[in-house]
Amino acid sequence: MSTSVVRAAMVPVTRQMRAYFAPIDRTTETPAIFDPGLCGVFPLMSPPAPWVDLGWIENFTRWYDTTTATVRSGTKGLAAAQFRGPAEAGVSFTFRQWGKLQMALAGGSEHMNVLAPASGNVSPSPSGGTPEPGAAVLAGSTASELVFGAGVASSFSPGCLVAVDVDYQQQTGYVGSGIAAAYVGNAASVKQDPNYVRRVTFNVGRVAEVTANSVLLAQPLLGGVPVAGASAQVIVAFVDREGGSFLQEWSALFVAEEESGGRVCFYYPRLSPNAGDVGAGSDKTFAREDIVAIAPGCSAISLQAAFVALPSTDGNDGQSVLCYRSYFPAGMAAAY
Repeated sequence: MSTSVVRAAMVPVTRQMRAYFAPIDRTTETPAIFDPGLCGVFPLMSPPAPWVDLGWIENFTRWYDTTTATVRSGTKGLAAAQFRGPAEAGVSFTFRQWGKLQMALAGGSEHMNVLAPASGNVSPSPSGGTPEPGAAVLAGSTASELVFGAGVASSFSPGCLVAVDVDYQQQTGYVGSGIAAAYVGNAASVKQDPNYVRRVTFNVGRVAEVTANSVLLAQPLLGGVPVAGASAQVIVAFVDREGGSFLQEWSALFVAEEESGGRVCFYYPRLSPNAGDVGAGSDKTFAREDIVAIAPGCSAISLQAAFVALPSTDGNDGQSVLCYRSYFPAGMAAAY
């Protein structure tokens, strides 16, 4: 008696791809981990820390340009063995939503917060001039609530954006609480600006409510709980720049949510924005934005992003890996 194999639901079908990013510890180069065994039912609308949901993306393209060469031997020069050449891989896509992280990742270098200018701004700058002084954040603050002294909270208003971080005190190296936002090689280059860390920090949030002594944020601060000595300043805009020497690194997870046939995930332990390396055989040109018509006379502006994959070591066998592709089959689908 033979048993027929049902081969249904073996073609992954999806409507859109979703992107999640998590900061890398730049001091140790430790990536955020996506373990498919523990995260097989990764909650798309409420991802676990440290992953941050950056919304639906389009035009998702992965490329791989690692060569495989052969060792030949014998009088006929037959292939006797194979080896891999330099590992080259990357990914590109389009962000449909704009925000602090989306702009930073599409830009690739230092990403700036434009701090609310002081009255009588004496040093105008394309990335923001002299700002209003910061308000000291007190002990007891959390990633979702900032505590201030009596009367200070009233200087903030519902709906405003805030940057929360320490004063710059001539330190060198990576700066930015929770997430490395820039690298200072020479303190003189930032002109002893006490606001510099808040100009670049990822520790930002939008005020949802103002109480007598605190403000409540609509989303938790990206960099986590404010550190001792932090201050808060109002942000009026975000700005990125073509150029700059800082190279960002992030862990990334791309999920094709299943409509039928299972879920597919692409996990990159280490990605660095690199618009100059947009694919195998590319002519190295790259459009920074994409204009999409949504109605006559009305278009949406999308952010184009491209990344090069950096190697990470797999702890199970010590292999150097650029990307992991996971497939979670639909219920009762055939195994092969």
